[in-house]
Amino acid sequence: MGVAKTMARQEDRKQAGDSLKAALVRQPVTAAVDLGASKVACFVMKPDGVRRSDRTLTTAGVGYVQSRGVKGATISSMDEAAEAIALAVERAESVAGVSVQGVTVSTAGGQMGSDRVSARVSIGARPITDNDCSRALAAALDMIRLPGRRPLHILPIAWSVDSQKGVRDPRAMFGKSLGVDLVVVSIAETIYQTLGHCVERAHLQFDGVVASPFVSALAALEEDEMDLGAICIDMGGGVTSAAVFSGGSLVHVECLPVGGEHVTQDIARGFSTSRAAAERLKTLHGSAIASANEDREMIEAPPRGDDPGASPVIAPRSLLKGIIAPRVEETLELLRERLKASGALIEPGAGIVLTGGASQLAGVREVAVRVFDRPVRLGRPRRVPHLADAVTGPAFCAAAGILHRAAFGPREAVSAKALAGARVRREPLDPSAGPVAKVAAWLRDNL
Repeated sequence: MGVAKTMARQEDRKQAGDSLKAALVRQPVTAAVDLGASKVACFVMKPDGVRRSDRTLTTAGVGYVQSRGVKGATISSMDEAAEAIALAVERAESVAGVSVQGVTVSTAGGQMGSDRVSARVSIGARPITDNDCSRALAAALDMIRLPGRRPLHILPIAWSVDSQKGVRDPRAMFGKSLGVDLVVVSIAETIYQTLGHCVERAHLQFDGVVASPFVSALAALEEDEMDLGAICIDMGGGVTSAAVFSGGSLVHVECLPVGGEHVTQDIARGFSTSRAAAERLKTLHGSAIASANEDREMIEAPPRGDDPGASPVIAPRSLLKGIIAPRVEETLELLRERLKASGALIEPGAGIVLTGGASQLAGVREVAVRVFDRPVRLGRPRRVPHLADAVTGPAFCAAAGILHRAAFGPREAVSAKALAGARVRREPLDPSAGPVAKVAAWLRDNL
């Protein structure tokens, strides 16, 4: 019965949406959807919203709703998740006065991870050309094997000419050999297909998936931080993820399936109250560090269940801190150990930038300073100066970052469109084929 009602609502929404879209001005727009465990946000940008002179953006519309159908880092109800996406997009459309055809989705789920590959090709006694760069990229792509996984980003980390490393652009340089290092960020193929199907059920075109920590970093980090080294930690509702930058490039991505929703669940269990009441306690009184008079300050929460005669749960605020602090500290310590074990290049002076809704909890920055022993700041969407106060916080970095990536890059070795459109394995390529054909063959064979 519930499924039938949901399907009826979806059909009504489709008809209403079609009428709205027919009435709105049709023009190409960029639409970003941040699909999280706590909220679904949509940012819409028109073509004239990009100002290249100062690298700023202007969004035409923003919409967000409470997340439904997403548990942890995965979709738990296709209908509810599609309905939440559709509603967030509709709200952004109505503000922008435009029709959204396709959306790019950010996620940190799908057992996301990154791999690094290197390749080197010989160069004759002439300047390096675009064709030489293509040959090096094709050689690197040829070394990647990701069975059951879908690449989201294939990014050059650095080029090298002979023994000279850290080259940003090797074209027109002279050398005997050209090398390239690539980082490949990927997720499980089944999760990718599920996200695509969910977007299509919301009657939208699926334009691909991006990694939340990567695009959050694009929105929150300054250029100097990327060059000198930084770790952007995206603390979402269901996942805590990190993007490591060095020398101006992304070098590693790490994810943990623990987030702010787990803190809420701990509070609900500790106070024997509902999830909604636990979220309210966390927001109003929660902290990850000790505060004055917390042993004498009492807080109360409604009991779980609907018994009108039940007494509220009353406890000192120190109990709340005693629930929150260990979970936050454990999460950051696990992330620190994962980063160490990965062998990723983390610059000695790299700072930490916190983004995501869970990073706004009082005391999280101080705990991060203690765990990582590095300078820590709270990140917000930069270079989007006109955003309303409600959407300028760390929770909206991922959505803003998708627009930033669409407008300013960075340039990827394989386009997002090619990765999104790649399909199942076909016949292997002739070994004598050229570099462009090898790249196409790699996409066919691996995706």
